Amino acid sequence: MTAEEYYKLGNESRRQGRYGEAMSYYMEAIELDPDSPAVTARQMLEDIMNYYCKDMYNP
Repeated sequence: MTAEEYYKLGNESRRQGRYGEAMSYYMEAIELDPDSPAVTARQMLEDIMNYYCKDMYNP
């Protein structure tokens, strides 16, 4: 698979809320192409995952 295909799979997984899977796809894309847009997508996904706090929804 190409870096672009992994990037697209990562985007689809992210849209479906499967963040761990999306992160794996982004990492594969980055390994194949360090200049891939997956670099930015991975950083944004990390920010989302760091912001999400389960305790806020389950007091």
